[in-house]
Amino acid sequence: MAAMLDAVTNSIPPEGATRRVRAALMHKVCGDEEMFALGASIARVVEMASSDDQGTHDLAYYVVSDPALTQRILRLSNTIQYRTASSTPVTTISRAISLLGFDNVKTTALAMLLVDALASCEHAGSVRVELEAALCASLVGREMARHSFFQGAEEAAICALFKNLAPLLVASHEHDRYREISALVAGGKHTVGQASQMILGCSYDALAQAVLAEWKIPDVIVRAQASLPPTAVRVAANRGEWMRQVAAFSLDVARLLAKTHEPANSLEAQALLGRYGNALDLDRERMLGLMSAVQEGMRGLLESMNMQPAPKSETQGSGLPNVLLLATLDAGEEEQEGTHPSGKPKNARDLLLAGVQDVTQMRASGGKVNEVVLAVLETLYSALGFRFATVCLKDAKSGQYRARLALGEDSARLQDGFAFPAASARDLFHLAMENDADLMISDASSPKIRDLLPEWHRKLLRDARSFIVLPLVVGKVQLGLFYADRTLTAEEGVPPDETALIKALKGQVLAALAP
Repeated sequence: MAAMLDAVTNSIPPEGATRRVRAALMHKVCGDEEMFALGASIARVVEMASSDDQGTHDLAYYVVSDPALTQRILRLSNTIQYRTASSTPVTTISRAISLLGFDNVKTTALAMLLVDALASCEHAGSVRVELEAALCASLVGREMARHSFFQGAEEAAICALFKNLAPLLVASHEHDRYREISALVAGGKHTVGQASQMILGCSYDALAQAVLAEWKIPDVIVRAQASLPPTAVRVAANRGEWMRQVAAFSLDVARLLAKTHEPANSLEAQALLGRYGNALDLDRERMLGLMSAVQEGMRGLLESMNMQPAPKSETQGSGLPNVLLLATLDAGEEEQEGTHPSGKPKNARDLLLAGVQDVTQMRASGGKVNEVVLAVLETLYSALGFRFATVCLKDAKSGQYRARLALGEDSARLQDGFAFPAASARDLFHLAMENDADLMISDASSPKIRDLLPEWHRKLLRDARSFIVLPLVVGKVQLGLFYADRTLTAEEGVPPDETALIKALKGQVLAALAP
């Protein structure tokens, strides 16, 4: 184990290895030049006061200084929803502010800043989903503000817009983590808060608060991002508490509207009324009116932004052959009892979750790198029913990747033989590391997979019929990989919730390498 630890240490980049996802995200959104400019622009728009003519003048000047923003605000002003009875076209921003309202234009400008900064990123499909949720939430917040007796209630639209800031940033900057969180939530056994806490080390809401505070956004907006208790919401005692409730309600409504064509009659709508109705003075009729107004507003808003449909699918990287893209994790269905024909337990998800919790606790109590690696290897080996499992690390002296620790059948002999050159090659193992792609090969005997298997693997593990490869990559530095196999094919695949937990286990190993 000491040799394994030395190999890991020698492979860490000189600038330090991985940071926690939260720290890395904070660095990106607050340190990156482009994101810093976004934060500065957002802070500037938020600061603009609505109490006097100077605020209106400042906002008009800000919008006019950006031709693209000007065009979209004018386009929104001329949609059916806002067009005046005389049908006179709106051609100036001053007139648009008068027609739409100062706070509406201000919130729309903030929304458009987010769209401009993030809509064209690499993972446009996921980002588009989160952008629409943020935009829709802001419209819900605006509708709620119209009926509030609190002074300055219009600010609720901005609070609601930022309520979805964290998923938006994670989708655009840490897409793998975003997919892991989404998979856990889709599994039905974790809330968004629980899943984001597990994968990021903090909840989405806490991350949003940290980013907005770093961007110097007013405290009342930052505090409005805090999570609400899961129970029925009580009537707010003050404006700040009310805005926190509206922000949470607005995002919940936005998610519901994105999910179904008939939201008003859904069980989810009834649940929302049960939770928020008393606190926000909502009944079924008011909820119906709110949803109708928001849906109409969304049509006009998206039309004004010329937002194009998101791509229907995304690939994980252009460097992988099609056969390996098909082998990446996230395909399969979860069952609960017994084992699959391959030997994989049907309750693998529960076993993996227990492993994640154990490893997380181990790291929190100061567990050493070799202890964390062994715990992860044991979890993969037992939870997924493998016959052999190993962690393979780069040996700088010999210029090879070598197995450092192994479990299972004939493990001593297989560990001795599990070694291959570090020099780049077009085989399955190098391709997985070069693309940082986690692979589950369900049938290693298929011709296209066999063509990608190196000679050493075919000789050493000739009876391997299904196997998993989990690269250990820090930045662009390839440290090694986890490998585990079975002697039978694995047609059951790996469902999304198991994928998220496997990635979480691997993430704990990478995090343990940080000094």
